[in-house]
Amino acid sequence: SMNPCHLLSCVCLCLRGYLTVNIEPLPPVVAGDAVTLKCNFKTDGRMREIVWYRVTDGGTIKQKIFTFDAMFSTNYSHMENYRKREDLVYQSTVRLPEVRISDNGPYECHVGIYDRATREKVVLASGNIFLNVMAPPTSIEVVAADTPAPFSRYQAQNFTLVCIVSGGKPAPMVYFKRDGEPIDAVPLSEPPAASSGPLQDSRPFRSLLHRDLDDTKMQKSLSLLDAENRGGRPYTERPSHGLTPDPNILLQPTTENIPETVVSREFPRWVHSAEPTYFLRHSRTPSSDGTVEVRALLTWTLNPQIDNEALFSCEVKHPALSMPMQAEVTLVAPKGPKIVMTPSRARVGDTVRILVHGFQNEVFPEPMFTWTRVGSRLLDGSAEFDGKELVLERVPAELNGSMYRCTAQNPLGSTDTHTRLIVFGMEHSAGDWENNHRDESWLGGIPRRRKQQGPKSPKFALGGGPTGGQGRSVVTTINKLRTQKEP
Repeated sequence: SMNPCHLLSCVCLCLRGYLTVNIEPLPPVVAGDAVTLKCNFKTDGRMREIVWYRVTDGGTIKQKIFTFDAMFSTNYSHMENYRKREDLVYQSTVRLPEVRISDNGPYECHVGIYDRATREKVVLASGNIFLNVMAPPTSIEVVAADTPAPFSRYQAQNFTLVCIVSGGKPAPMVYFKRDGEPIDAVPLSEPPAASSGPLQDSRPFRSLLHRDLDDTKMQKSLSLLDAENRGGRPYTERPSHGLTPDPNILLQPTTENIPETVVSREFPRWVHSAEPTYFLRHSRTPSSDGTVEVRALLTWTLNPQIDNEALFSCEVKHPALSMPMQAEVTLVAPKGPKIVMTPSRARVGDTVRILVHGFQNEVFPEPMFTWTRVGSRLLDGSAEFDGKELVLERVPAELNGSMYRCTAQNPLGSTDTHTRLIVFGMEHSAGDWENNHRDESWLGGIPRRRKQQGPKSPKFALGGGPTGGQGRSVVTTINKLRTQKEP
């Protein structure tokens, strides 16, 4: 026997009735917008039911999102019907007020009518549509790869900017500009090979922090560079004339305007012979929410003399954006470090903290910091300390007048900051305090509070701090006062 109805391509042809179903196509929609799904069907039979499904897991799971049963309801609020001759045209709509990325996927509209031959049979047909939900990127940032990194004095080094764009669906188009002009970069599917020339010159960097240990080689290198008549001679070209202050200056008396800071800057001693070649590589990482994180990596051989203070921008184009999205960074070498010392008036036994509290300018990428003590080792015996803050625990009197150098550097340049530690006063025993107290008893006008016994300028601290106590300072003051009172 032959089935009286044959369903093909969402059309059911019956001997005594028919049913056609189709869903109006939709363009891609943006997350947050309202979306209306429309299911149109035409029949000359009597409607039985309408069911909307949300299809997930590749079609294995169908979740009902709307049902209309004509047997138990006469509510046609979701439907409009138009009578034309003996045919009925229906439209069932489902409205999603704020569509989300999770709503992305296929939907089906199933319609059932009664067979006109018998009420016991139901004729079914369906249509489907794919709802494509787009989402604009939610964040964009530009960072420097492999940072913080040292400054290279004698050779070129590679530099990579990474633009990270998250939250977009589909994946956005990401590109770079320099000073407002698009960069014509060589596209790469993988990082450049090690044999690709200067871009992959991976010889180890020569650290700035150990330059004073190799003066012979340095002077030889500088003489060769001078013979080649290369430009860009830095301010601190020779260690003996640059970064290390004259010891005689360090030992001179100072006022209480501390810490004393000396700043010098350094730039590379090489130049490029040609414009750099930019390489651009993209990577895409799908997220569990359906969005894609895109990373665009721009790599070139850095030239600090040209690239310092260059403006790089990362721009994003996406169908859900009305205008490009962008983030900007300016490559800047560190300069003008601001040093903060706490406490501002350090005494013997205090814990002293010396902190780099920003720069005169915005620095990018983030610099690395290294502390050394000029002419000696640090308090803990180490030669250097890496970090933004140097902590000196329980400073002894012997550190009075000691000079500390902080080297802040990034691939664009280096700056050295020198600050001097002034230690006021010394710890005393009870016997020392009694002796000082007796010395003061016949002065009359001298206050007996201990905190005013010490020197009021670093002059006494430098002369008597490490070798003598406050008693010597007081006696010196007494003799001076007595001399003034004598006729």
